[in-house]
Amino acid sequence: MIFMRMIKRRRREGVTDYKKRFGMLKSDLPRVVVRKSSRSIIMQVVSYAKDGDTILSNANSAELKKEGWHPRCNIPTAYLTGALLARKAKAAGLGEREMIADIGLYRPIKSSVIFAAIAGCKDNGVKVRADIGMDKERLSGAMIANYAKMEGVPERQFSAYKKEGFDPASIEKLFEEVRKKLSVVD
Repeated sequence: MIFMRMIKRRRREGVTDYKKRFGMLKSDLPRVVVRKSSRSIIMQVVSYAKDGDTILSNANSAELKKEGWHPRCNIPTAYLTGALLARKAKAAGLGEREMIADIGLYRPIKSSVIFAAIAGCKDNGVKVRADIGMDKERLSGAMIANYAKMEGVPERQFSAYKKEGFDPASIEKLFEEVRKKLSVVD
């Protein structure tokens, strides 16, 4: 007799790692969920409920336009999205609660966009259980500015920034201005 193991649909589709999710749910702490697409970064504070997860606070990188930032899916944008989530979470009364980081099915790569977003939360006073060592130069966009200043960089490389009237060589200055606007703890 052959026994076949039933694989849950979300696992089969590559959407959920149930072993990892169960481990996070056992902690009974809210999760800081970070997801990225090719154009934006989405962050949420999510709490478990039996009838489905509840979103307590959320932030999207597109909301940074209101603060004067030109969002792209890069490390400075991720950090600022984390700072925006921290501000919203504190306004919703979630600032003192300890939380855990939920990176989903992304591989934990040091200095990645995912960890830059979590660093933005931590640096702005949200207690997230995660050991993140990010280079401040990468967070502020210095590597983007240095690359933009180099000779021989193709025009199309920063065409989206230039279309909006923004000079990518001055990204560090703009980053600091927006970070100070979003900062809850300085």
